[in-house]
Amino acid sequence: MHRVKPVGRAPSPRIFVVVLATCGLVASFMQTLVVPLIPAFPRLLNATPSDASWVVTATLIAGAVVMPVSGRLGDLYGKRRLLLISLGFLVAGSVVSALTSSLALMVLGRGLQGCAMGAIPLGISIMRDELAPERVGAAISVMSSTLGVGGAIGLPVSALVAQNADWHVLFWASAGLGLVCGLLILFVVPESPVKTPAPFDYLGALGLTIGLVCLLLPIVKGGEWGWGSGRTLVFAGSAVVILLVWGAYQLRRRDPLVDLRVSARRPVLFTNLASIMIGFALYSMALSFPQLLQAPASTGYGLGLTMVQAGLCLAPNGLVMFMLSPVSARLIERYGPRTTLMVGATTIAAGYAFATVLMDNAFELITASIIIGGGVGIAYAAMPALIMGSVPVTETASANGLNSLMRSVGTSTSSAVMATMLASLAITVGGVSVPSATGFRLSFVVAAGAALLGLVLTVFVPKQRQSEPMVVSVR
Repeated sequence: MHRVKPVGRAPSPRIFVVVLATCGLVASFMQTLVVPLIPAFPRLLNATPSDASWVVTATLIAGAVVMPVSGRLGDLYGKRRLLLISLGFLVAGSVVSALTSSLALMVLGRGLQGCAMGAIPLGISIMRDELAPERVGAAISVMSSTLGVGGAIGLPVSALVAQNADWHVLFWASAGLGLVCGLLILFVVPESPVKTPAPFDYLGALGLTIGLVCLLLPIVKGGEWGWGSGRTLVFAGSAVVILLVWGAYQLRRRDPLVDLRVSARRPVLFTNLASIMIGFALYSMALSFPQLLQAPASTGYGLGLTMVQAGLCLAPNGLVMFMLSPVSARLIERYGPRTTLMVGATTIAAGYAFATVLMDNAFELITASIIIGGGVGIAYAAMPALIMGSVPVTETASANGLNSLMRSVGTSTSSAVMATMLASLAITVGGVSVPSATGFRLSFVVAAGAALLGLVLTVFVPKQRQSEPMVVSVR
């Protein structure tokens, strides 16, 4: 594969990676920024609980939609430029949210914040373009880990701020972080010379956006609307029709938004399918573990912790993802990304098996979360390595964006499935409905099953040939 060398003075590789990883951390932080405020949003925004839930839903959908689109725009017009635009959306959304207590403006601000998720696939692609081959593996491992680290660390930090200061401070802080990241990108990260000379597919972008919104809305809101309700079925049916028409249009277009022929190659297809399962398994922990830690002790299995305490218990799993970055890179270098992804999926399943049997105290749940977090970190490092070894260098960002979208589909599906499962197996304690012990254990079994299905899907990824440009190093 032809590799275009960067022009101009190259930054220090360590500083370069730190800056891009910091942007990834800040972007992923937006996903858990408001989690501690969810119970209070109906009061704070003078809205019903159903309407207030759009504060979270808007970020999720915006992040999913923007990743493949921003990736393609990065391939066409410059990845650094699109990274700066993504951070600009983050700052703008944070300021809008910080200045309002209106539901409509808050949803708008949170949607703009979700656009920052494009920073992660863009950052991975910039690393491939700018770093020496022997540094790419470790750098991608670090960048991939930010998807989990930002959310894990952000949860207790957000809870502390929300508990001890005006809730608008969270958004002013995120605006400041986004501005600092933008300045660092301007001064440290050069524009990649790897671009694709082609027009942007505006109609394809519009079709994909509408299709994804129609797909994700019933997944995220189906439990609230009713899985058999007319609204859910109309959106789901529309998604199928729109995405099929969009796919046919993409196959006919000379310069498509997403090259479906490349995406249908076995390494790309099965890596993306496995990514859905890994994303499902990751979010299952984020949804079930905090509820178990905070469930009343009177249930006999709950630990009765506060939101801050529960967040602190789960923070170590994010740190483990980050600390395992060099290990992930060495596994990829020695055994290849396919085997590394299989190791990650197996480790995730083992963590959920541990939690299914041992969930009696905080130490056991922390241990289980660390095992799961370690598996997610290893798996997330392997995915972009598999993708980038199977697509042309001129489609790196869009391919990584599509892979990130697949993870988002997994997390969205997990959110719907787990919420429905835990709600259907709830018990009432002191007039409050909480998930039962059976519900928690079943959710762990389902998450383990998703990880194992990801393992099976990875088996169908062809083994890497030595001649392919996937050899990475941490030296």
